[in-house]
Amino acid sequence: MKALILGGTTEATALARLLSGHPRIDAAVSLAGRTKQPVLPPLPTRIGGFGGVDGLAAHLVENGIGAVVDATHPFADQISANAAAACARAGVPLLVLTRKPWEPGEGDCWIVVPDMEAAAEALRPLGENVFLTIGRQEVAVFEAVPDKRYVIRAVDPPEPAPNLSDYRLILDRGPFTLEGECALLEKHRVDVVVSKNSGGSATEAKLEAARRRGIPVVMVERPPGNGVAEVHGAGAALDWLEGQSSRAPLPTSPRCAGGGADSLPCGAGEG
Repeated sequence: MKALILGGTTEATALARLLSGHPRIDAAVSLAGRTKQPVLPPLPTRIGGFGGVDGLAAHLVENGIGAVVDATHPFADQISANAAAACARAGVPLLVLTRKPWEPGEGDCWIVVPDMEAAAEALRPLGENVFLTIGRQEVAVFEAVPDKRYVIRAVDPPEPAPNLSDYRLILDRGPFTLEGECALLEKHRVDVVVSKNSGGSATEAKLEAARRRGIPVVMVERPPGNGVAEVHGAGAALDWLEGQSSRAPLPTSPRCAGGGADSLPCGAGEG
């Protein structure tokens, strides 16, 4: 069975490792191409979009894909919506592999907001030094609150550069340590952290560091899902794919001649 992993996360890479050399599942990975130097998984990998729902649905049919795992970032809502619509159109089973969201613990001071615009508004009565750990794509939203000092951490720089009078850009990629996060908060005298509720362990240390220093966290909730079944581990996704593989029809030799009533032209019935 051919499988497609929509990747770009540590969970996608972990699943790719499990599928490398699998005897029954021929898997490939697709990356959106938003990160300039992505960590490539150990499977055949394509980089770039499909052209929306129509393009992805066509790719699934033309390549005979038997199952799709959406292991994109929890906030990649447009990609996930396209995957749900394309798989429904093509009749291809779909599973979401995602991280469990973080939950506030004892001592946490979270200000939970529904989106990035609300996060910017929530900053107005808070401290002056803001640590933005939201990636690079939505930094411009905080131009609405220009009277703060921002520390922005991302893998790649925002494009275009934010129109903020006082900011510092830190280019770095997780996982991050608790010791390092505590040192960063102290060095920049951070008063408030802004984060997406991405879940996972790679960037969780900032939450413990904020807890220890009594710093509030403006936490942006995840976008709603698309009604697709979810799992929270690469092993569970592998089990699902193996189950799909066991139900997939065995390939048959094409019948390109013979003229009988059950003959098929070359290529008919593929996908």
